[in-house]
Amino acid sequence: MVPLITVPAKMNSMLHEDRARAESFGAVAERYDRARPSYPPALIDALLASGPRTVLDVGCGTGIASILLKQRGCAVLGVEVDARMAEVARSKGIEVEVDRFEDWQPHGRRFDLVLSGQAWHWVDPHAGALRAAQALHEGGEICLFWNFGTPPAEIGELLQPIYARVSPEIARYAVLLGNRDDRARAAIEGITSSEAFDTPSRADFAWSRRYTTSSWLDQLATHSDHRSLPPERLRELLEAVGAAIDSIGGSFEMPYETLLVKATRVHV
Repeated sequence: MVPLITVPAKMNSMLHEDRARAESFGAVAERYDRARPSYPPALIDALLASGPRTVLDVGCGTGIASILLKQRGCAVLGVEVDARMAEVARSKGIEVEVDRFEDWQPHGRRFDLVLSGQAWHWVDPHAGALRAAQALHEGGEICLFWNFGTPPAEIGELLQPIYARVSPEIARYAVLLGNRDDRARAAIEGITSSEAFDTPSRADFAWSRRYTTSSWLDQLATHSDHRSLPPERLRELLEAVGAAIDSIGGSFEMPYETLLVKATRVHV
C-alpha cells in the first residue's frame, strides 16, 4: 500500500502534549498486550550488542519489550505512566515504577541501557533525552524503536476506500495504513540537543506477522487514533474492515519494519 502522507516532524514532536491519547491505553491493557506485535529477534540482538545487564524501559506498557530483555538475562526496570498497563507488566515479573518519564527520578541509579519501544513519541523528546542521560552510565546507550507496517497491495486497495469514507482523518496519518510519520527525527533532535550523546544512528529490521480478521481488528481497537473516534464510527469502521478482510479469506501477512534510533552516552 502506498503511504498516504508523511506527517511532519513538528506535528509528531507535539504528540506527547496530547495526554488524553498518551494515557488512553490502560483502558484496553489486556487487549493491548495480546494484540500488539512484538519485536524481531534481530532487533533484540542489536539492543544487546554492547552487553548491557541493567535496562530501563521507558513507557514499558504491558512489558512487551521488557520481557524479551528479561528472557535474555537482563535486569529490567520499567517506567510507565498508566497504572493499569503497569499491572499487566508486573504480572510477567517486570518491576515497574508508575510515573511520567519526564517527572521520574533515577535517585542515583544508573543503567547500561535505556530503551523505549513504541512509546518515545509520548515523551517530550528534549526533556526525555536529558532524563535518559541522567539514568545512564557513561558508555551506556539509548535505544528507541518503533514498528511500522505496510499492508500488502491487496489489503491496501480494500482499506483505502473504507477509511476515506468512514474516517478520512485517520487515513491521513495512521501508521497502520503504511504512513510514515517522522517520530525518529524528533527523537534524534532531542538526543542531539541534550549534548550528552554521540551522533545517533538508525537501523531497520524487516519481518512480518500473519493476522486473522479478528486479530487485526483486536489490534486496531488498541490504537489511540482509532480509539479517539466516536463509538458509532469506530464500530462502523471495524465492521467494514472486518468484512473486507473476510472477503479475501480472513487472513493476510503484514510486512513490518522496525526502526531503531541508537546513541551512546558520552559525558557524565
